[in-house]
Amino acid sequence: MREFIVEADGGSRGNPGPAGYGAVVSDAATGETLAEAAEYLGTTTNNVAEYSGLLAGLRAAHELDPEAAVHVRMDSKLVVEQMSGRWKIKHPAMKPLAAEAARVFPPGRVTYEWIPRERNKHADRLANEAMDAGRRGEQWSATASRAALDTPTARPVAPLTPESSGPPGDAAAGAARVRAALASPSGPASGSASAAESGATEPGVRGAGGGGVGGGDASAAEAAADVRAAQAVATPGTETAAPRTGTTASGTGTTASGTGTAAPRTGTTASGTGTAAPRTGTAAPRTGTAASGTGTTASGTGTAAPRTGTAAAGTGTTASGTGTATTPSSGASSGWAPADMGPPATFVLLRHGETPLTPQKRFSGSGGSDPSLSDAGREQAVRTAEALARRGTVQAVVASPLARTRETAGIVAARLGLEVSVEEGLRETDFGAWEGLTFGEVRERHPDDLNAWLSSPDAEPTGGGESFAATAARVAATRDRLTAAYAGRTVLLVTHVTPIKTLVRLALGAPPEALFRMELSAASLSAVAYYADGNASVRLFNETSHLR
Repeated sequence: MREFIVEADGGSRGNPGPAGYGAVVSDAATGETLAEAAEYLGTTTNNVAEYSGLLAGLRAAHELDPEAAVHVRMDSKLVVEQMSGRWKIKHPAMKPLAAEAARVFPPGRVTYEWIPRERNKHADRLANEAMDAGRRGEQWSATASRAALDTPTARPVAPLTPESSGPPGDAAAGAARVRAALASPSGPASGSASAAESGATEPGVRGAGGGGVGGGDASAAEAAADVRAAQAVATPGTETAAPRTGTTASGTGTTASGTGTAAPRTGTTASGTGTAAPRTGTAAPRTGTAASGTGTTASGTGTAAPRTGTAAAGTGTTASGTGTATTPSSGASSGWAPADMGPPATFVLLRHGETPLTPQKRFSGSGGSDPSLSDAGREQAVRTAEALARRGTVQAVVASPLARTRETAGIVAARLGLEVSVEEGLRETDFGAWEGLTFGEVRERHPDDLNAWLSSPDAEPTGGGESFAATAARVAATRDRLTAAYAGRTVLLVTHVTPIKTLVRLALGAPPEALFRMELSAASLSAVAYYADGNASVRLFNETSHLR
């Protein structure tokens, strides 16, 4: 049986606005392009254009061989999840397109995979050519197309094994894609001209909990994009294509430098008290990206550029099942770190204990009722204090100004014999009119605002709350202030879901959607060390053994 790869894309300049699609059919064994399709659609939405591209790609594959097996790759999580049957299709304009696409090949002969936008450049160029032709009052012409010339030379595509397929967020599938990406000799092309998309996502399909919601226990898997493959890292001097605001935005300007891309790790590295050997060159993505479980939606975006470079794990807190990822600041040099940079500033990150809102999974930010700890939350703080006292490494305590964090910090500091300093930058995101509501209540009362908020880190909650982009900028500035003030010391930062996840994401140089894959329990401990050369090492995440 022949195997085809169908890559499809669509875009709308205005959403709705002038729209077009592109689709490419290639041989799965050789990577050879077998067919291209593109069309200007007139005025419609991004999602309709994406579905139209899928349908055109499947039809082209069917014309080549109706008995073939087809693997569809798209950078639209919406289409991939809906066609895979994991999300419902509610929009009336997309239902007939999806139904028609499902009939082109028999069930079971088509599989779907989400890929980053950087790996879908050929179809993206075709969609842009179609829209450009429509602007001129013309239809797209295959003879005039330069899409194939403007994208990397076709190469053999990895076989469609169970390991390399799977739903977005699947760790094994993500690992396989990373390995395939790093093995690719050509890597991504730079400077892709992408369709301008505002990316309105179909209402009611993203079942994610809100960042900082009550206890951070609501599942956010459906709202997160799949694992970013290694192609998200550009070659020296290039920039990645601008992320869409409707699909999940990618990290900003992940420009890699160094002596080559390091091989990805195939497992987690438990860092002990010794210094881990840093990697040379670009920090390779880990092959076992954690699938989101019951973590809170806390999509802080980094206005600061993701950090890339070498690993530099030192002594200090022992990591529980996590590898020491590499994250020097954008100005840090790649390669081996100096022999002695002195002790790092180590932030032990403590999420406050439970409040009455936590078990109810309600939005609880910095603009709501400012609840105190519940009895369960106080017990959690006491147990945390005892665990930290046994370790004996904390030299200072800094807390968010909110009541639940100050109360948690006070219990811990009293046990350690330390004073509590308050830092405004560690407060939780302000969720505006959503404060005190469950995710379901927000969806019922403010569906459009919620969809916009899930689609873009720049969107604010209803009533003028704080966007995740603004939260990330605030947290990054606070991090820089505290690392300078506590150089070489171990400091306990008592704060909230979104600030902790944002600190970890920025330390790893991970894209914004990585925050959707983190579970952060009440009274959990995490740790990040910051070195003098700008390197950062994540040493611990969501440790809760002290609560058992």
